[in-house]
Amino acid sequence: MKLSKLLTVRRIAAISALVFLLIAFGCNTAKKGSRWQNQKGNITYYDESRDFAQAEKNYQNYCSGCHGSKMQAFVDRVWQHGMDRESLFSGIKNGYPADGMPAFDTTFTDDEVKELVDFVLKALDYQKQFSPELGTPGSDTFTTEVLGIQLDTLLFDKSEVEIPWGMEFLPNGDMLVTDRGGLVYRLSKDGKLHLISGSPKVRSRGQGGMLDIELHPNFKENSLVYMSYSKPQEGGTKVTTAIVRAKYEADAFTELKEIFEGSPYWGTHHHFGSRLEFDKEGYLYFSMGDRGKRDINPQNLDNHGGKIHRINDDGSIPKDNPFVGREGAMPSIYSYGHRNPQGLAMHPKTGKIWEHEHGPRGGDELNKIMPGENYGWPVISYGINYNGTTFTEKTEMEGMLQPELYWIPSIAACGMTFIKSDKYPGWEDDIIVGSLRFNYLVRVIMEGDSVKGEEIIMRNIGRVRNVEMGPDGYLYVGTENPGAIFRMMPFEL
Repeated sequence: MKLSKLLTVRRIAAISALVFLLIAFGCNTAKKGSRWQNQKGNITYYDESRDFAQAEKNYQNYCSGCHGSKMQAFVDRVWQHGMDRESLFSGIKNGYPADGMPAFDTTFTDDEVKELVDFVLKALDYQKQFSPELGTPGSDTFTTEVLGIQLDTLLFDKSEVEIPWGMEFLPNGDMLVTDRGGLVYRLSKDGKLHLISGSPKVRSRGQGGMLDIELHPNFKENSLVYMSYSKPQEGGTKVTTAIVRAKYEADAFTELKEIFEGSPYWGTHHHFGSRLEFDKEGYLYFSMGDRGKRDINPQNLDNHGGKIHRINDDGSIPKDNPFVGREGAMPSIYSYGHRNPQGLAMHPKTGKIWEHEHGPRGGDELNKIMPGENYGWPVISYGINYNGTTFTEKTEMEGMLQPELYWIPSIAACGMTFIKSDKYPGWEDDIIVGSLRFNYLVRVIMEGDSVKGEEIIMRNIGRVRNVEMGPDGYLYVGTENPGAIFRMMPFEL
């Protein structure tokens, strides 16, 4: 029996609905309202004297998964669709489908939407307490079941790296860091950032931008680096997930070659995936999200969305890929029925590829990837719609694999790695998963190739975007808003 079955015996409503992209990333400006009462500075309210208890409950249940329980993601941003009362009311009620935000017109009454908007704006009035310090843990010392952890801060520079999406180590111990805004840096061992020239042009909007980065297994000989990103359509407004290969030398990328271009392009700006991972045989695995087209992409093999793919290092297709030769199927597909996988890692002993993916409202999953298998999205799921309605009553179906572990409520899983060194006694071969929503890490306890249990660790470390093992055998964690990178130094309890 899977651990997921042992952890819960009933489907319950998750409380992790994401209200994506009322805001876009950037510097802070505020737009004045023009017609509402009780104006205070640049913020206006319907009624700032009301009791916000129910609005706070609605925020925590429906909004905190994306924007943070303390509204971290609202700080220091340009409000893409406006910060005035009318804009916020319209955004919550009607949504922005192209940006992945659903409408809540059937979830809340107009008065409840007004209360929610007032609650958000009132909290923003105290945003000093949510300023850069919010991304800093309250303590740099943590206790787990078997180890103590001391944090070593390598980067805390909001002005340059806001969202450290991808992290990869060079042979000399320096780190390549992608910022989702579109740039790539080298973080040297002395803590200095060096901008790398020649990175591909990205469209940084919504969940898109510069995504993952991975070295070729023979990097010392060929200097090849792989990058995934959201690629804008030439002469159009749509976007897709793409992968380029480039040579890296002296803080510059040269000889860029596109080795994958997701098909088709879509006008949405969410669910790109996309993690990169080489296996022991030199195949490149990567994830691509369903692009917000759950009823079109994940269960159909004629497109790339909602899949795990496997290609050769030059972009060509391995002859033994499971759908090679099937009419109408994309030959790069390795598995399908995925939602938005943002974690991909190889088991250090078995060589199997594992992934985790975001569920909707509930139902984040951890999966062991098997060739040709269907992982069920959206036919089966342990989640529900963001607005509280259901899209399926099924959690199991013949021919569709169950997750090794799932989370209710959603933790907004992002980034993962296996423990590959002896630096963390008692954690050998365990999986470390980041949580964007709850600002912690999850240690998935492994027994061989199976999940045995889990432990929440490093509470309040920040919105975790990525986790990597360094060549020195230590864990490195990237958090966002503001961007920070920490090294986890273990000690005996």
